Amino acid sequence: MITVAEAEKIILEHVKAYGTESIPFTGALGRVLAEDMLADRDLPPYNRATMDGIAIAYASFEKGLRSFRVKATQAAGDTPVDIEQEDECIEIMTGAALLLTTDTVVRYEDIAINNGRATLTTDSISRGQNIHPKGKDKKRSGVVASAHQYITPALISMAASVGCHHLSVKRLPRVMIISSGDELVEVDQTPSPWQLRRSNSYTLQAILQQAGIIADTGHIPDDPAITRQQVGDCLQRYDVIILSGGVSMGKFDYIPQALEALSVRPLFYKVQQRPGKPFWFGAQEGGCLVFALPGNPVSGFMCIHRYFLPWLRASLGVTPGAPQYAVLGEDYQFTPDLHYFLQVRLHSNPQGQLVGEPVTGNGSGDFANLVDTDAFMELPAERNNFKKGEVYRIWRF
Repeated sequence: MITVAEAEKIILEHVKAYGTESIPFTGALGRVLAEDMLADRDLPPYNRATMDGIAIAYASFEKGLRSFRVKATQAAGDTPVDIEQEDECIEIMTGAALLLTTDTVVRYEDIAINNGRATLTTDSISRGQNIHPKGKDKKRSGVVASAHQYITPALISMAASVGCHHLSVKRLPRVMIISSGDELVEVDQTPSPWQLRRSNSYTLQAILQQAGIIADTGHIPDDPAITRQQVGDCLQRYDVIILSGGVSMGKFDYIPQALEALSVRPLFYKVQQRPGKPFWFGAQEGGCLVFALPGNPVSGFMCIHRYFLPWLRASLGVTPGAPQYAVLGEDYQFTPDLHYFLQVRLHSNPQGQLVGEPVTGNGSGDFANLVDTDAFMELPAERNNFKKGEVYRIWRF
């Protein structure tokens, strides 16, 4: 049995890049940008009015002019108009472009327009006011979004602004989720008193969907020959297999033997943690990775957040963010010499601290609490008593 830190280290030693692909920017939300995004022109591409009003040459104001003849009215998108005389101005709308003959915009609130002339009603005017200068945000060919970050709505907006209608993104691994066990029936079936509906596969599939992966799912019965045949087929077709159940010490847990027969090298089995102690991880030489998770719902749920998702982010080259921490909301005691992942409900206290309130369940089979909690709080194995106000790492879900 290995520690949580050792398990994490071994898994992260098997980070693997899966290449890149080009996809339409409209379907890139949540993917990881593979290349820097560059501006195709200055941003903004012209001197841009940020207020409705009039555009003047500031030099005319400095000379004492306070009344200007409106030469033209210009909306956003119109071809910009030059002024030729000191006492001329352009009535201009927000977003419109200015040429070099005008360098200051005076808002409507500070002028009065009568009979084609605009008269200033204030002397509080400064050169360049109410103008967003050309290239102020980014210069042409400048990086507007760096690679190795998740594509957000703001990044989609930037892609549209600079004409990136296709984006190069990190390719996601092909993932197969396999549940096992004769006690499981499909969701639309009525289980007998001694059976359960097959929920783990859909839970794991939903977690991966949040990470952008559309995983396939399958189920194998408690049969050693079928287990070996179906797992072997998946090893040839997928980059990652996530197994749910069949990895404990039970008489009908055939998966470890099947993996060994298929030349999947075990890298560890059993982690000093609760939930999720019977966690198995292995690799096929130059090929598929296998995360064999315990069949108990909370165990698999925790392991996928604590181990698989960090592995995925590292494989996609995402710069790791700072670990998240929360304050323990009340005293808690856990006696076994195991790393404990405590389910907590998060809230902020008046001091601005993130607080994790323990929610006590009934073991790793009690998945009902997951609906009402927000994170696992990681409590170290070296301790038995954990005090209110102490700070521990959390894993949000």
